[in-house]
Amino acid sequence: MIARYMGSAALPGLLVLALTVPAGTPQLNAQQVVHERVGTEYQPLTITRVAGDLVQPWAIAFLPGGDLLVTERPGRIQRISGGVATEVTGAPEVVAMNQGGMLDLVPHPEHESNGWIYLTYSKGDPEEGTVPALARARLEGNALVDFEELFQSNSETSPGRHYGSRILFLPDGTLLMSIGDRGAEPARAQDTRDHSGSLVRLNDDGSIPDNNPFVGNPDYAPEIYSYGHRNIQGIVRHPVTGDVWVTDHGPRGGDQLALILPGRNHGWPDVGLGQDYRTQEPFGDARRAEGIVEPVFEFLPTLAPSGLAVVESGVFSEMWDGNLLAGGLRSERIIRLVIRDQEVVHAEAIVDGHLGRIRDVRVGPDGAIYVATGENEGGIYRIEPAG
Repeated sequence: MIARYMGSAALPGLLVLALTVPAGTPQLNAQQVVHERVGTEYQPLTITRVAGDLVQPWAIAFLPGGDLLVTERPGRIQRISGGVATEVTGAPEVVAMNQGGMLDLVPHPEHESNGWIYLTYSKGDPEEGTVPALARARLEGNALVDFEELFQSNSETSPGRHYGSRILFLPDGTLLMSIGDRGAEPARAQDTRDHSGSLVRLNDDGSIPDNNPFVGNPDYAPEIYSYGHRNIQGIVRHPVTGDVWVTDHGPRGGDQLALILPGRNHGWPDVGLGQDYRTQEPFGDARRAEGIVEPVFEFLPTLAPSGLAVVESGVFSEMWDGNLLAGGLRSERIIRLVIRDQEVVHAEAIVDGHLGRIRDVRVGPDGAIYVATGENEGGIYRIEPAG
């Protein structure tokens, strides 16, 4: 049986405090407490704006020393230090159209020794079609150098939708990258020679691992790790269990949390939980089928998922340890999910309309929760225990 989140009562109104900013200081420099006390189960929260005036921020990454890197979907990368944003030079040219542009960004697990930053973006011709791509570069000051494109999806598509593009490094040094079904032809998620609608697994230099599940099978693209996905925009590995969790967009309804296993089919679009946008009929032939990985959790009402993190720092209530945090765009929520034996046993909205569209959720090295809001005037927010 699939668990479902059915929403929650609105959280109480909260006092808004603004810190005094010296005259002439750009608004971007202000660290502003926007919610002094947000009530949640076990843990009241304070929400502080770290940086504002960002244009559709998409991903947050943490650097040694405390600086942040933030991608802006129109094609920029900003380095934020003390609330001040400085544009990083050397970023690749992107096609910033519809949902495409500059997307995810993740430092290599050994970044302090090798300097590598990994990023995803859309490239191509807006008329002929675009693809999601993966590259890496080293960060020197506020510049990317030694840029290398490592991978691009094997099928151009127009229009510019459903890029996926989240990156997750695994303990063996390989990485997973999500690729959406690209929107125009959902059935491509069941074409096992097409990267669309899949998670691909690569070595950190872009080569194909020898132990990928379909290596040597001519009916499958060898990069594919799992397939039948619609548009994964949240991915995390649980630090205790090692489970890889993703949040995937449904059509009208059907947003889901799924557990990833190598070589498995997640069913989209033949099997799904949502409704057709035009007819309101079930999308797909069935809600479940033999041999198809069934989602662990269905978000109702719609979450529009983007950003997924796990609480592991001990900064928050011990009742939150190991819980997942799933961000939502249209819903403007962050849902805390309690996992037990690979099942969701409880869900709570810890942010519910307080910040706007949640594009990314990360837990920082200081143990606080960091959030990017995907607005034209977006920002980066830090969530920590109140008091």
